Amino acid sequence: MKITIDRKPCDCEKGEYLLTVAERNGIHIPTLCHHAALGEQGCCRVCIVEVEENGRKRIVTSCVYPVSRECSVETDSEKVREQRGIILELLRKRAPDSPEIAALCEAYHAPKLDRLRALDSGKCILCGLCVQACGRLGSGAINTMLRGTEKLVGTPYNEASPDCVGCASCAEVCPTGHIVVTETADARTIWGKTFELVKCARCGAVLDTPEALAHAAKRAGQDVPVLCETCRRLKMTDEMAQTFGLSI
Repeated sequence: MKITIDRKPCDCEKGEYLLTVAERNGIHIPTLCHHAALGEQGCCRVCIVEVEENGRKRIVTSCVYPVSRECSVETDSEKVREQRGIILELLRKRAPDSPEIAALCEAYHAPKLDRLRALDSGKCILCGLCVQACGRLGSGAINTMLRGTEKLVGTPYNEASPDCVGCASCAEVCPTGHIVVTETADARTIWGKTFELVKCARCGAVLDTPEALAHAAKRAGQDVPVLCETCRRLKMTDEMAQTFGLSI
């Protein structure tokens, strides 16, 4: 199937999401709540585009809009710019301390909605990526809590969670810098909890926390690693060389 995005012909399969097709063809659409490893959510609405099908135009959220027929897509039409600007300004009211949101507002000329009051502070836009990452890669230690304007993401009762393994997957996927991780040569602190860091037995590179390594090994049914990925490959190469009598 062929569609056009910003007047560029693009091949796609029926059911593919517009954002996926655009990215594969080198067409940039801004996103915040989208992460390739975690699937589509459509929470932030920053990735809106204008789709024309059978002579009718409408605004859709590209990360969750499946292509079903030939269509023409505009990622930066006048209507898209107007609505994207309002969306970004609303997100800035929600997360006034986020430099990432501020940069997007400037880049896409978001209007000043002075009649709306911003939160006193904060960087979280409730995109849910951190909760997904913790559920899939971590131990499910964080979740959304409360409702309405008081809704937030955190550990139960905002206390150090016994379930947190300190993997920092949540911080890695956070698009606004809301989740703070501090790390020294020997320790990592996240969600009010400090973890020891395990280092590669061969090169000294940081592997992860003992809890995160044990958690991942248990899920994979493997032994807890003592070498980083690079050193594991080098070790395998050395062992193969010795087995076959090769010199490297």
